Amino acid sequence: MEQQSGAGHDEPGILARTVADVMRTAVAAITVDETVLVAWELLERSGSRHLPVVRPDGRCAGLLDRADVAVACAAPAASLSGLRVHDLLPGHGPALVHAEQTVRHAADLMTYTETDALLVLDEDGRLAGVLTAADIVAALAGRPAQKEPVDTRPQAPPTVLPGPPPRRSYRGTAVP
Repeated sequence: MEQQSGAGHDEPGILARTVADVMRTAVAAITVDETVLVAWELLERSGSRHLPVVRPDGRCAGLLDRADVAVACAAPAASLSGLRVHDLLPGHGPALVHAEQTVRHAADLMTYTETDALLVLDEDGRLAGVLTAADIVAALAGRPAQKEPVDTRPQAPPTVLPGPPPRRSYRGTAVP
């Protein structure tokens, strides 16, 4: 089978780029002391699959996955009010990369830790963003990284209801 000309020509270039070039900086984060319900709400509003968790001093404590939070939220309502984000974090430290490291290093770390997302730290050791496998694939496809802030404001409910449109003029007859 012949390889198409130009296919995969930039793979080594992408892997040599820094994590800062490819990562998403448009992330919402949560503190370790927040409730799991607040974590779920942030995930829902942001549309993200991952939620970075930070300590009060700003250091990264871990990374929550949407599935883990969803499973925790399936618990009885009475127990949810006392469940905190730190209760969902694994006992080991999170997988981290620095923004100036290469995408190849990050991909190797993802493979080694069997994860699809890494917390990214800046030069001061603070949260700078998140790098996901999807971000690496997007970079390989030539798409720009998500650099705009996430909109976590509540969304208005849809104004269009399913079914036929309501009748605007009621003249005393029943709607069939």
